[in-house]
Amino acid sequence: MSLFWRIFSLNAVGLIAAAALLLGPVTVSTPVLPGEALAVVAGLAALLAANALVLRIGLAPLQRLGRAMATADLLRPGARALVAGPAETAALITTYNTMLDRLENERATGAARALSAQERERHRVARELHDEVGQTLTAVLLQLKRVADWVPEELREEVGQAQEATRAGLDEIRRIARRLRPGVLDELGLPSALRSLAAEFTTHGLTVRHHVPGDLPRLTEESELVVYRVAQEGLTNTARHAAADRAEVRLRPVTDGVELLVRDNGKGLGGAPEGSGISGMRERALLVGAALSVEPAPGRGTDIRLRIPAATGKSR
Repeated sequence: MSLFWRIFSLNAVGLIAAAALLLGPVTVSTPVLPGEALAVVAGLAALLAANALVLRIGLAPLQRLGRAMATADLLRPGARALVAGPAETAALITTYNTMLDRLENERATGAARALSAQERERHRVARELHDEVGQTLTAVLLQLKRVADWVPEELREEVGQAQEATRAGLDEIRRIARRLRPGVLDELGLPSALRSLAAEFTTHGLTVRHHVPGDLPRLTEESELVVYRVAQEGLTNTARHAAADRAEVRLRPVTDGVELLVRDNGKGLGGAPEGSGISGMRERALLVGAALSVEPAPGRGTDIRLRIPAATGKSR
């Protein structure tokens, strides 16, 4: 029954009962006697209490819907408001749940297109850095090597410094290209790529250990790329913000799929809101049906866990 008819029926019953009593044994004299006044006040109080009870019960689902709307997060899909209450309220909650389904599907589709375009652009930039800028710097380095044999003695130190700066720039270009598009992931697979990533971040006071066995379930290319990007983003956050000196990358098979763990001994998240890095990891996880959690590590630090279910772990 709708909320309107509940309240109308209650008030109609109260008014009909009052009219029947007034037309029957109950009378109100002038001046009003104490007993008559007491009966009128008691009837009015009962009617008001019944109205309040009906409104409280009828509006409770709307309050639950308001809390669900306030806490809805498209990066944590699946939570839905309970369909209950009067007909109008139940219809409103059903419409909200349907809208949430549509928004989650549209966000997942849009995020998939955006991340796919991002990976293509990364691949293009990495290829151009390697093929164009890298080859140019290599040619410059070879030219400087030839020049070094002919310059006067007093200029050889400056030429040597130019050679070292060019070599350092070439190494940096190659490092950036590897981070944009990890060739080792395509050539040697996910375990080797994660070991290489751990070695790359083991610098500037941060030691990264890795535990990546070779006998892991086969994953799709999309799943492998998501695992690699989540590990990369987790280590980047550790190096930039965590104030940690140790980190760990662990990939292991679990009963329902594969789990990635990135753990550090830094200062932890505290009460800080999630930044774009963690939001990006959540969006990538949704693309392959994975679950991502960011929690305090035992003792101190942060744990980032990515669990890819076996259903998405199909062989390539």
